[in-house]
Amino acid sequence: MDRLILFNKPFQVMCQFTGEGDRATLSDYIHLPEVYPAGRLDFDSEGLLLLTNAGWLQHRIADPKHKLPKTYLVQIERFPTNQVLQQLRHGVKLSDGMTRPAKVELIEEPALWPRIPPIRERKTVPTAWLRLTITEGRNRQVRRMTAAIGHPTLRLIREKIGDWELGGLQPGEWKEVQCPRRS
Repeated sequence: MDRLILFNKPFQVMCQFTGEGDRATLSDYIHLPEVYPAGRLDFDSEGLLLLTNAGWLQHRIADPKHKLPKTYLVQIERFPTNQVLQQLRHGVKLSDGMTRPAKVELIEEPALWPRIPPIRERKTVPTAWLRLTITEGRNRQVRRMTAAIGHPTLRLIREKIGDWELGGLQPGEWKEVQCPRRS
């Protein structure tokens, strides 16, 4: 039977079941046989991670050719101008080429769980929050995009992958949902 798990990956948890040293891994939270991450989420990022035992579904979720949208809540340094947001909407030049255009909106600070340890805050540097949706998955892409436009990422939480949403899952919690039919 094909399975699909939605997991709220806590900060500083590795996206694998076996670890190196004393770093937390998925096996500290999920005790199900034969499920594996469909895609990755950086060690220092939080939020939605999908796990499945179905190779076809893992491929559909993780393969960039399917352009599955991924939405993030992004806390950045300083308040961005409309011109800066337009750069994200048109694509940003990174060392490995231009990104696809992103959907981006400036949002109020979301009601979130506290991050442990908390982000570093500087009294002289304000922060802002974005909701950013991309349709590709390059290594550390969102962090690289915000750095390229002069607004480094302080906190990054993935809230949605395709039609799957984090919802009310707290860090370390997971739930099984109905697996889509193979097409």
